[in-house]
Amino acid sequence: MTERAWGRPHPAVAAVRSAVRAVLGECDPGDLVLVACSGGADSTALADAARFEGARAGVRVGAVVVDHGLQDGSRALAEEVAARLRARGLDPVDVASTWVTAERPDGLEAMARAARYRVLDDAVAHRGARLVLLGHTRDDQAEQVLLGLARGSGARSLAGMPSARGPYRRPLLGVTREQTRAACTAEGLSWWEDPMNEDPAFARVRARRALRDLEADLGPGLAAALARSADRLREDADHLDALADAAVAALGPGPWAVDALEAAPRAVRTRVWRRLVLRAGAPPGQVSARHVEACDRLLTHWRGQGAVHVPGGLRVHRSGGRVSIGRPARVE
Repeated sequence: MTERAWGRPHPAVAAVRSAVRAVLGECDPGDLVLVACSGGADSTALADAARFEGARAGVRVGAVVVDHGLQDGSRALAEEVAARLRARGLDPVDVASTWVTAERPDGLEAMARAARYRVLDDAVAHRGARLVLLGHTRDDQAEQVLLGLARGSGARSLAGMPSARGPYRRPLLGVTREQTRAACTAEGLSWWEDPMNEDPAFARVRARRALRDLEADLGPGLAAALARSADRLREDADHLDALADAAVAALGPGPWAVDALEAAPRAVRTRVWRRLVLRAGAPPGQVSARHVEACDRLLTHWRGQGAVHVPGGLRVHRSGGRVSIGRPARVE
Protein backbone atom coordinates (compact mmCIF):
# COMPACT_ATOMS: atom_id res chain seq x y z
CA MET A 1 0.00 0.00 0.00
CA THR A 2 1.41 3.39 -0.96
CA GLU A 3 2.07 6.32 1.35
CA ARG A 4 -0.79 8.29 -0.18
CA ALA A 5 -3.18 5.37 0.39
CA TRP A 6 -2.58 4.92 4.08
CA GLY A 7 -1.34 8.32 5.23
CA ARG A 8 2.14 7.34 6.36
CA PRO A 9 5.16 5.85 4.62
CA HIS A 10 5.82 2.16 4.34
CA PRO A 11 8.26 1.02 7.10
CA ALA A 12 11.01 0.43 4.52
CA VAL A 13 10.49 3.90 3.03
CA ALA A 14 10.61 5.38 6.53
CA ALA A 15 13.87 3.54 7.28
CA VAL A 16 15.57 4.84 4.15
CA ARG A 17 14.29 8.38 4.68
CA SER A 18 15.40 8.39 8.30
CA ALA A 19 18.91 7.33 7.31
CA VAL A 20 19.10 10.07 4.68
CA ARG A 21 17.65 12.69 7.02
CA ALA A 22 20.53 12.16 9.46
CA VAL A 23 23.08 12.89 6.75
CA LEU A 24 21.28 15.91 5.29
CA GLY A 25 21.45 17.39 8.78
CA GLU A 26 25.05 18.29 7.92
CA CYS A 27 23.86 20.62 5.17
CA ASP A 28 22.68 24.22 5.15
CA PRO A 29 19.57 25.36 3.26
CA GLY A 30 20.45 25.88 -0.39
CA ASP A 31 23.30 23.36 -0.40
CA LEU A 32 23.45 20.90 -3.30
CA VAL A 33 23.66 17.18 -2.59
CA LEU A 34 24.30 14.71 -5.40
CA VAL A 35 23.23 11.06 -5.39
CA ALA A 36 25.36 8.54 -7.28
CA CYS A 37 22.59 6.55 -8.94
CA SER A 38 23.10 3.44 -11.05
CA GLY A 39 19.40 2.74 -11.45
CA GLY A 40 19.53 -0.27 -9.12
CA ALA A 41 17.13 -0.58 -6.21
CA ASP A 42 19.61 0.65 -3.59
CA SER A 43 20.56 3.90 -5.29
CA THR A 44 17.02 4.45 -6.61
CA ALA A 45 15.58 4.23 -3.09
CA LEU A 46 18.37 6.50 -1.86
CA ALA A 47 17.73 9.11 -4.57
CA ASP A 48 14.01 9.24 -3.87
CA ALA A 49 14.51 9.50 -0.12
CA ALA A 50 17.05 12.29 -0.66
CA ARG A 51 14.57 14.10 -2.91
CA PHE A 52 11.87 13.86 -0.25
CA GLU A 53 14.06 14.82 2.70
CA GLY A 54 15.90 17.50 0.74
CA ALA A 55 12.64 19.29 -0.04
CA ARG A 56 11.79 19.33 3.67
CA ALA A 57 15.24 20.64 4.65
CA GLY A 58 15.61 23.20 1.87
CA VAL A 59 18.52 21.24 0.38
CA ARG A 60 18.81 20.88 -3.39
CA VAL A 61 19.19 17.28 -4.55
CA GLY A 62 20.59 16.17 -7.89
CA ALA A 63 22.19 13.01 -9.21
CA VAL A 64 25.03 11.63 -11.28
CA VAL A 65 24.49 8.54 -13.44
CA VAL A 66 27.73 6.92 -14.61
CA ASP A 67 27.78 4.82 -17.78
CA HIS A 68 30.79 2.49 -17.82
CA GLY A 69 29.89 1.07 -21.22
CA LEU A 70 30.15 -2.48 -19.89
CA GLN A 71 26.92 -3.74 -21.47
CA ASP A 72 25.24 -3.21 -24.82
CA GLY A 73 22.80 -0.34 -24.59
CA SER A 74 24.31 0.98 -21.37
CA ARG A 75 24.19 4.60 -22.52
CA ALA A 76 20.48 4.36 -23.32
CA LEU A 77 19.89 2.75 -19.93
CA ALA A 78 21.81 5.55 -18.18
CA GLU A 79 19.73 8.16 -20.00
CA GLU A 80 16.54 6.33 -19.01
CA VAL A 81 17.60 6.31 -15.35
CA ALA A 82 18.42 10.02 -15.56
CA ALA A 83 15.03 10.77 -17.13
CA ARG A 84 13.23 8.96 -14.30
CA LEU A 85 15.19 10.93 -11.72
CA ARG A 86 14.39 14.24 -13.41
CA ALA A 87 10.72 13.26 -13.56
CA ARG A 88 10.81 12.74 -9.77
CA GLY A 89 12.17 16.25 -9.33
CA LEU A 90 15.92 15.77 -8.91
CA ASP A 91 17.96 18.59 -10.45
CA PRO A 92 20.60 18.71 -11.81
CA VAL A 93 20.94 15.17 -13.14
CA ASP A 94 24.11 14.49 -15.13
CA VAL A 95 25.02 11.43 -17.20
CA ALA A 96 28.74 10.77 -17.58
CA SER A 97 30.42 8.08 -19.67
CA THR A 98 33.67 6.39 -18.74
CA TRP A 99 35.02 3.27 -20.40
CA VAL A 100 37.26 0.76 -18.67
CA THR A 101 38.85 -2.53 -19.69
CA ALA A 102 40.84 -5.12 -17.78
CA GLU A 103 41.96 -8.71 -18.27
CA ARG A 104 40.55 -9.99 -14.96
CA PRO A 105 36.97 -9.43 -13.73
CA ASP A 106 38.06 -8.15 -10.32
CA GLY A 107 40.53 -5.84 -12.03
CA LEU A 108 37.69 -4.54 -14.16
CA GLU A 109 35.60 -3.91 -11.06
CA ALA A 110 38.43 -1.99 -9.38
CA MET A 111 39.07 0.10 -12.48
CA ALA A 112 35.36 0.88 -12.84
CA ARG A 113 35.21 1.94 -9.21
CA ALA A 114 38.22 4.24 -9.62
CA ALA A 115 36.75 5.73 -12.79
CA ARG A 116 33.41 6.25 -11.06
CA TYR A 117 35.02 8.20 -8.24
CA ARG A 118 36.90 10.37 -10.73
CA VAL A 119 33.59 11.23 -12.37
CA LEU A 120 31.99 11.98 -9.01
CA ASP A 121 34.94 14.13 -7.92
CA ASP A 122 34.58 16.13 -11.14
CA ALA A 123 30.84 16.50 -10.52
CA VAL A 124 31.48 17.86 -7.03
CA ALA A 125 33.90 20.43 -8.41
CA HIS A 126 31.74 21.36 -11.41
CA ARG A 127 28.43 21.59 -9.54
CA GLY A 128 29.76 22.86 -6.22
CA ALA A 129 28.06 20.03 -4.34
CA ARG A 130 28.29 19.81 -0.56
CA LEU A 131 27.92 16.02 -0.39
CA VAL A 132 27.68 12.95 -2.60
CA LEU A 133 25.45 10.11 -1.36
CA LEU A 134 26.39 6.49 -2.15
CA GLY A 135 23.92 3.61 -2.00
CA HIS A 136 25.92 0.90 -0.22
CA THR A 137 23.75 -1.08 2.19
CA ARG A 138 24.37 -3.21 5.27
CA ASP A 139 24.55 -6.25 2.98
CA ASP A 140 27.31 -4.61 0.94
CA GLN A 141 29.18 -3.90 4.18
CA ALA A 142 28.89 -7.53 5.30
CA GLU A 143 30.16 -8.77 1.95
CA GLN A 144 33.09 -6.36 2.16
CA VAL A 145 34.05 -7.70 5.60
CA LEU A 146 33.73 -11.30 4.38
CA LEU A 147 36.08 -10.54 1.47
CA GLY A 148 38.55 -9.00 3.91
CA LEU A 149 38.44 -12.12 6.06
CA ALA A 150 39.05 -14.31 3.02
CA ARG A 151 42.10 -12.23 2.06
CA GLY A 152 43.58 -12.27 5.56
CA SER A 153 43.39 -8.48 5.77
CA GLY A 154 44.11 -6.27 8.76
CA ALA A 155 41.77 -4.22 10.91
CA ARG A 156 41.41 -1.35 8.44
CA SER A 157 40.17 -3.64 5.67
CA LEU A 158 37.93 -5.59 8.05
CA ALA A 159 36.45 -2.28 9.20
CA GLY A 160 34.62 -2.21 5.89
CA MET A 161 33.41 0.94 4.19
CA PRO A 162 33.32 4.16 6.21
CA SER A 163 30.04 6.02 6.45
CA ALA A 164 31.83 9.30 5.69
CA ARG A 165 35.00 10.22 3.81
CA GLY A 166 35.59 13.62 2.32
CA PRO A 167 32.37 14.72 0.57
CA TYR A 168 31.10 11.12 0.33
CA ARG A 169 28.41 9.71 2.60
CA ARG A 170 26.90 6.23 2.83
CA PRO A 171 23.57 6.74 4.60
CA LEU A 172 22.29 3.21 4.01
CA LEU A 173 24.93 1.15 5.84
CA GLY A 174 22.29 0.38 8.47
CA VAL A 175 19.62 -0.45 5.88
CA THR A 176 19.28 -3.84 4.20
CA ARG A 177 19.06 -4.62 0.52
CA GLU A 178 15.63 -6.13 1.18
CA GLN A 179 14.48 -2.80 2.62
CA THR A 180 15.62 -0.76 -0.39
CA ARG A 181 13.69 -3.06 -2.71
CA ALA A 182 10.63 -2.87 -0.47
CA ALA A 183 10.94 0.93 -0.44
CA CYS A 184 11.05 1.08 -4.24
CA THR A 185 8.05 -1.23 -4.52
CA ALA A 186 6.06 0.78 -1.99
CA GLU A 187 6.75 4.03 -3.86
CA GLY A 188 6.13 2.54 -7.30
CA LEU A 189 9.72 3.08 -8.40
CA SER A 190 11.26 1.02 -11.20
CA TRP A 191 14.82 -0.30 -10.98
CA TRP A 192 17.07 -2.53 -13.02
CA GLU A 193 19.16 -5.54 -12.02
CA ASP A 194 22.79 -5.33 -13.13
CA PRO A 195 23.72 -8.72 -14.67
CA MET A 196 27.23 -8.30 -13.23
CA ASN A 197 25.65 -8.74 -9.78
CA GLU A 198 25.05 -12.41 -10.63
CA ASP A 199 28.33 -13.11 -12.42
CA PRO A 200 30.46 -15.45 -10.24
CA ALA A 201 33.58 -14.23 -12.03
CA PHE A 202 33.52 -11.32 -9.58
CA ALA A 203 34.73 -11.92 -6.02
CA ARG A 204 31.99 -9.75 -4.53
CA VAL A 205 29.32 -11.93 -6.21
CA ARG A 206 30.94 -15.07 -4.79
CA ALA A 207 31.03 -13.38 -1.37
CA ARG A 208 27.32 -12.57 -1.68
CA ARG A 209 26.49 -16.19 -2.44
CA ALA A 210 28.77 -17.44 0.33
CA LEU A 211 27.06 -15.11 2.80
CA ARG A 212 23.66 -16.49 1.80
CA ASP A 213 24.94 -20.05 2.28
CA LEU A 214 26.45 -19.20 5.67
CA GLU A 215 23.22 -17.60 6.86
CA ALA A 216 21.34 -20.71 5.75
CA ASP A 217 23.70 -22.91 7.79
CA LEU A 218 24.30 -20.67 10.82
CA GLY A 219 20.98 -18.88 10.99
CA PRO A 220 19.84 -15.36 10.09
CA GLY A 221 21.64 -12.30 11.40
CA LEU A 222 25.13 -13.05 10.09
CA ALA A 223 25.18 -10.03 7.78
CA ALA A 224 24.13 -7.76 10.62
CA ALA A 225 26.80 -9.28 12.89
CA LEU A 226 29.52 -8.73 10.29
CA ALA A 227 28.41 -5.12 9.84
CA ARG A 228 28.52 -4.57 13.61
CA SER A 229 32.01 -6.07 13.72
CA ALA A 230 33.07 -3.63 11.02
CA ASP A 231 31.80 -0.70 13.09
CA ARG A 232 33.77 -1.82 16.12
CA LEU A 233 36.93 -2.56 14.17
CA ARG A 234 36.67 0.85 12.52
CA GLU A 235 36.81 2.51 15.92
CA ASP A 236 39.96 0.53 16.75
CA ALA A 237 41.53 1.22 13.36
CA ASP A 238 40.74 4.94 13.62
CA HIS A 239 42.46 5.08 17.02
CA LEU A 240 45.54 3.24 15.75
CA ASP A 241 45.67 5.51 12.70
CA ALA A 242 45.57 8.58 14.94
CA LEU A 243 48.46 7.20 17.01
CA ALA A 244 50.41 6.49 13.80
CA ASP A 245 49.80 10.03 12.52
CA ALA A 246 51.11 11.43 15.80
CA ALA A 247 54.15 9.13 15.68
CA VAL A 248 55.03 10.18 12.12
CA ALA A 249 54.72 13.84 13.06
CA ALA A 250 57.04 13.28 16.05
CA LEU A 251 59.61 11.44 13.90
CA GLY A 252 59.95 14.35 11.51
CA PRO A 253 61.96 14.08 8.27
CA GLY A 254 64.31 11.11 7.86
CA PRO A 255 66.65 9.44 8.33
CA TRP A 256 65.06 8.09 11.50
CA ALA A 257 66.72 6.55 14.52
CA VAL A 258 66.06 2.83 14.82
CA ASP A 259 65.33 3.27 18.54
CA ALA A 260 62.63 5.84 17.78
CA LEU A 261 60.90 3.50 15.33
CA GLU A 262 61.19 0.50 17.63
CA ALA A 263 59.56 2.45 20.47
CA ALA A 264 56.15 2.29 18.77
CA PRO A 265 53.99 -0.83 19.35
CA ARG A 266 53.87 -3.05 16.29
CA ALA A 267 50.19 -2.26 15.60
CA VAL A 268 51.18 1.41 15.34
CA ARG A 269 54.57 0.86 13.74
CA THR A 270 53.20 -0.99 10.71
CA ARG A 271 50.98 2.01 10.05
CA VAL A 272 53.96 4.32 10.51
CA TRP A 273 55.90 2.39 7.87
CA ARG A 274 53.04 2.66 5.41
CA ARG A 275 52.82 6.42 5.96
CA LEU A 276 56.57 6.92 5.61
CA VAL A 277 56.83 5.10 2.29
CA LEU A 278 53.72 6.81 0.91
CA ARG A 279 55.12 10.18 1.95
CA ALA A 280 58.36 9.28 0.17
CA GLY A 281 56.44 8.77 -3.09
CA ALA A 282 55.17 5.18 -3.18
CA PRO A 283 51.98 4.95 -5.28
CA PRO A 284 48.83 4.68 -3.11
CA GLY A 285 47.24 1.26 -3.28
CA GLN A 286 50.47 -0.53 -4.20
CA VAL A 287 52.09 -0.83 -0.78
CA SER A 288 51.15 -4.28 0.49
CA ALA A 289 51.42 -5.96 3.88
CA ARG A 290 54.42 -7.84 2.46
CA HIS A 291 56.26 -4.56 1.83
CA VAL A 292 55.44 -3.28 5.31
CA GLU A 293 56.59 -6.53 6.92
CA ALA A 294 59.89 -6.40 5.03
CA CYS A 295 60.46 -2.84 6.24
CA ASP A 296 59.72 -3.83 9.83
CA ARG A 297 62.23 -6.68 9.65
CA LEU A 298 64.91 -4.03 9.32
CA LEU A 299 64.13 -3.36 12.97
CA THR A 300 63.01 -6.69 14.39
CA HIS A 301 65.24 -9.11 12.46
CA TRP A 302 68.28 -7.03 11.59
CA ARG A 303 71.10 -9.17 10.15
CA GLY A 304 72.83 -6.59 8.03
CA GLN A 305 70.51 -7.27 5.09
CA GLY A 306 70.27 -5.02 2.07
CA ALA A 307 67.68 -2.39 1.26
CA VAL A 308 64.00 -3.25 1.01
CA HIS A 309 62.46 -2.49 -2.40
CA VAL A 310 59.03 -0.85 -2.26
CA PRO A 311 56.75 0.42 -5.08
CA GLY A 312 57.72 3.65 -6.79
CA GLY A 313 61.36 2.68 -7.18
CA LEU A 314 62.03 3.38 -3.50
CA ARG A 315 64.56 1.70 -1.24
CA VAL A 316 64.26 1.46 2.54
CA HIS A 317 67.78 1.19 3.94
CA ARG A 318 69.25 0.77 7.44
CA SER A 319 72.74 2.01 8.19
CA GLY A 320 74.51 3.27 11.29
CA GLY A 321 71.50 2.88 13.54
CA ARG A 322 69.26 4.93 11.26
CA VAL A 323 66.69 4.13 8.57
CA SER A 324 66.20 6.13 5.38
CA ILE A 325 63.84 5.93 2.40
CA GLY A 326 64.79 7.18 -1.05
CA ARG A 327 65.56 6.33 -4.64
CA PRO A 328 68.96 5.02 -5.68
CA ALA A 329 71.24 7.57 -7.31
CA ARG A 330 71.25 7.42 -11.10
CA VAL A 331 74.51 6.45 -12.70
CA GLU A 332 75.33 8.66 -15.68
